[in-house]
Amino acid sequence: MEQKKLLLIVNPRAGRSRSHAPLFDAAAVFSAAGYLLSVRTTAARGDALRIAAEEGGQYDAVVAVGGDGTLNEVLSGLLQLEQLPPVGYIPRGSTNDFATSLRIPKAPVDAANLIVNSTPRRLDVGSWNGRTFVYVASFGAFTRSSYSAPQTAKNALGHFAYILEGMKDLGTLRPYRLKMTADGETLDGEYLFGAVCNSTSIGGLMKLNPERVVLDDGLFELLLIPNPKTPQQLQNLALALLNQQYDREGLVFRHVSSVHLETAEELPWSLDGEYAPSTPVVDIANRRQALPMLLG
Repeated sequence: MEQKKLLLIVNPRAGRSRSHAPLFDAAAVFSAAGYLLSVRTTAARGDALRIAAEEGGQYDAVVAVGGDGTLNEVLSGLLQLEQLPPVGYIPRGSTNDFATSLRIPKAPVDAANLIVNSTPRRLDVGSWNGRTFVYVASFGAFTRSSYSAPQTAKNALGHFAYILEGMKDLGTLRPYRLKMTADGETLDGEYLFGAVCNSTSIGGLMKLNPERVVLDDGLFELLLIPNPKTPQQLQNLALALLNQQYDREGLVFRHVSSVHLETAEELPWSLDGEYAPSTPVVDIANRRQALPMLLG
């Protein structure tokens, strides 16, 4: 019987811990489960995508080791293949929003045990003007902090690094005028923040009720924060967000399969924490159950 092969794509710079000892324990789990293990490490942005696209099709499973950005690259590469192998995730980043949504254990050895005892579960992924995102495409307030916080700060401070970076945006907090069509509904107005996501956590800061998020239903969760006109409206918005009351205070919360957005503003985006440049027209589509994840 031919031995199963597993490709481990590792971002050695991700996360707070510099020790690679836990990864050796994870590797032992894969070997004990009968996998012939190959390890590739990344040195620069884009490496994980290239490795996954060039080599992923040769393996029975591919496991991403790093943060959500690493997972994004691995999946972006694998989705170029005709036949997508099952994908595992060992979270080693500073926030790991998607791993939180999927309830993947933080300890590498536990994540590895979950992977080897799993059958693939097919999850939705997103397409942003043809570019893959795994769990969130966002714009506006605090979006910049997801890709601007230095890796060293993320490693040392975790979520707090995003908060510190986000505080720099407070002085330039401003609304964006845009027109959006979401599953036939037109939304035309000024918004401080918007997210199209398939996750219960955004940036490690904003939480969505797990009962309202289904990861394989072909629908995204769309959240728009309108521009408050008074300090009282701003306070009410903050309280509604804090209490996860997304149907109050003018907040827009919808379950949608596609989004078409037009704006004349300079509107940079963040895709899974990675920068995407402003463009006047954005089309976002849900690729239902396109991703076979090893989740138990």
